[in-house]
Amino acid sequence: MKVAIAYEVGGPAVIEDLPVPKIGPRDVLVKVSASGICHTDLNVINGLSALPLPIALGHEGCGVVEEVGAEVRRVAPGDRVLASVSPACGSCRRCLNGMSNHCELNPGVKAAHRFELADGRWAAAVCGCGTFAEAMVVDEASVVRVETDLADEELALLGCGVTTGLGAALNTAAVTPGSSVAVIGCGGVGQSVIQGARIAGAAMIIAIDPVPGRREAAVAVGATHAVDPGEGDPVEQVRALTAGEGADYSFEVVGRPELMVQAFDMARVQGTVTLVGMPAVDAQLTLPAIQAVFSGKRLAGSVVGGAQILRDFPRFIRLAETGRLDLGAMVSQRIGLADVNAGIAMVTRGEGVRTVIV
Repeated sequence: MKVAIAYEVGGPAVIEDLPVPKIGPRDVLVKVSASGICHTDLNVINGLSALPLPIALGHEGCGVVEEVGAEVRRVAPGDRVLASVSPACGSCRRCLNGMSNHCELNPGVKAAHRFELADGRWAAAVCGCGTFAEAMVVDEASVVRVETDLADEELALLGCGVTTGLGAALNTAAVTPGSSVAVIGCGGVGQSVIQGARIAGAAMIIAIDPVPGRREAAVAVGATHAVDPGEGDPVEQVRALTAGEGADYSFEVVGRPELMVQAFDMARVQGTVTLVGMPAVDAQLTLPAIQAVFSGKRLAGSVVGGAQILRDFPRFIRLAETGRLDLGAMVSQRIGLADVNAGIAMVTRGEGVRTVIV
């Protein structure tokens, strides 16, 4: 099977022809039909994550089950499945208490070595998935059976980016009807935050991004205002749009500490600040202590949008099937696996919203 491996920090993905990994008792072999290219993959490639190289790239995908291990009960051969950036066993203490995005299987699933390389080394897969491949072998906790007519390239995006953004708005921040929302970063995840805010009934949704095409795309899916940070302090621009108060809800969806500070500053008194973007592993965030306490602002980290995948994958699919969630607008480019490095370059340059390998 062909699989994209990252060997060196900053180097290209290498398409290798590797043996299909052995299937353990809890494992599922999935023929991959589509995979989105996410900024988390870029962090891994550029050495900004804690994940060691070499590693099989990709974590946002869907496909069809071809084989299952003896202990697998969640899916069966022939099932269409959606892979999750975070496993959910459904039975551990965290899963049973509404925290399946922090499932106790998480560390082991993500660290499992899947591929034996030609030089004798072993490689794990990003988030335990490895969707930049013709097939993947994953723990059954990382897949959810789905029944939908959504196109592969649209369905795949729910595996990470869309669920992370949509969930950040609906689950973590719990945006309320009639509220004001500011979103810093309008790539795939930011666009999903915007759609989540629209679905939640926000009255004002401010999209902040230096790329004109992304601002335009944000308006197309529900943003009421677009702010170019190159035209002046975005905090002041948001305050001007909100009668000097700041936004009820602000989101940072890039992963840069200085933008996290901006998100904090552009939220109103007792507003909610939600941090969604993936920062570098060694990044540090510093906030003024007096303001952090006396502004009464709520600061929340959002892991996979607070999603409980066994519950949220089906409900987000229903939102897409009924037209309330526009997944088609998210897909900017479709490429083949052989063109994975061109796709990675597109994402690095900030072109479009989501590039999908099909």
